[in-house]
Amino acid sequence: MKGLHEVRGPELIGRRLAGGRPVLGICVGHQVLFERGVEHGMETTGCGEWPGTVELLQARVVPHTGWNTVDVAPGSRLFAGAEQERFYFVHSYAVRRWELPAGGPLRPPLVSWTTHESDPFVAAVENGPLWATQFHPEKSGDAGAVVLRQWVQQI
Repeated sequence: MKGLHEVRGPELIGRRLAGGRPVLGICVGHQVLFERGVEHGMETTGCGEWPGTVELLQARVVPHTGWNTVDVAPGSRLFAGAEQERFYFVHSYAVRRWELPAGGPLRPPLVSWTTHESDPFVAAVENGPLWATQFHPEKSGDAGAVVLRQWVQQI
């Protein structure tokens, strides 16, 4: 976040979104969009686009590295045509709880989940022009190409 603030990243993201222009966050780019992160005992404020805390996965094996399926949210445009596919993950931190505050948006974001060992976490979020994935579509072969194509089509 320090580096992102140095280049006015949160402001630039906000300006793009205010203009209805698409933004795609991948892996750490997904994580910085949430309210806060806790890494090695240090808490950092994120961009605050979504509620939630990025925290260490609760699993025997960390980092979570490899292929995993996603429990795709109903109505997802991001995963259209790739709902049953596997995607490549490599990370140790994730958003493990999703809670919108009372009186939240009329159209809440679409949240897709996956699980590493027995620890569920947010795999992707679609929120108007703002989409993000915890996994790496660019490393996910044909399935990742479908996801990237879906995002490009909204541009």
